[in-house]
Amino acid sequence: MADVTVRVPAKLNLQLAVGPPRADGYHDLVTVFHAVSLFDEITARPAERDRVSVSGEGADRVPDDGDNLALRAVAALRAAADPGIPADAGGVHITIAKRIPVAAGLAGGSADAAAALVACNELWGTGLGQPQLLEIAARVGSDVAFAVLGGTAVGRGRGERLTPALAPATAYHWVLAFADGQLSTPAVYAALDRLRAAEAGASAAKRKAAEPVLDVALMSALRSGDARQLGRALSNDLQPAALSLFPALRKTLAAGLELGALGALVSGSGPTCLFLAASAERALDLAATLSGAGVCRSVARATGPVPGAAVVPAAR
Repeated sequence: MADVTVRVPAKLNLQLAVGPPRADGYHDLVTVFHAVSLFDEITARPAERDRVSVSGEGADRVPDDGDNLALRAVAALRAAADPGIPADAGGVHITIAKRIPVAAGLAGGSADAAAALVACNELWGTGLGQPQLLEIAARVGSDVAFAVLGGTAVGRGRGERLTPALAPATAYHWVLAFADGQLSTPAVYAALDRLRAAEAGASAAKRKAAEPVLDVALMSALRSGDARQLGRALSNDLQPAALSLFPALRKTLAAGLELGALGALVSGSGPTCLFLAASAERALDLAATLSGAGVCRSVARATGPVPGAAVVPAAR
């Protein structure tokens, strides 16, 4: 069996509406996912046992044992595809070359899990189609299914129930400002719950009012392909919680808007800040100026939407 390499994108949340806590500890979400051209690359090759090696951005913070989401995805695929996997398949060595920062609100771990699913599906010749891979991905983690799908999509439940957005293939230009530090997703959700309890109490009626809904203005902006309209419609219920835990992000967001971004938002649970630019040239200018402003660790430019996890053709 030849090695299989898969390229997988980071995700942005153009909307992230968060409901009250559920009995299982999760929160119901309505979110608009958007895949952008910041990629990790994952290679699967036959091995005696399952293992993972990580290099690149934040590699020292990625677990290399059973807690690794990519290895969990491999185990989930093996369980779902058996007995379709060749008897001599053995284990698999997953190598992850990271460019998506770790614990940055960009779903890098989920992306790597999605890529591992796609790579092992190809490596083992299991023949599962995208609908089956999406089902397995949804069991592995909340954002894993979207990393398989890519593009722009509405996510519900924990984010695993996906509907592709009915929008033209407009190319949007983004600048991502990476913070000097990380945020724990559970910690940000816990901070949101504390902020809401402090602001509004915890009556049943108020909890019911917090049920998440899809933003009509955002979907209208996506259908129109109007970047200015989209910039005005970006929203994230987790942003106040992320800012309470990482106050320096306020300065980053303010700087991007002062420098002409059409919209600014904390990405997911943070601490990455995303900025929408009017054009590729404006994105280049914004990235250069932000980089020198001392308000973030580093910056990257990206476009979206882009496809989800995809096999990289072998070099001839």
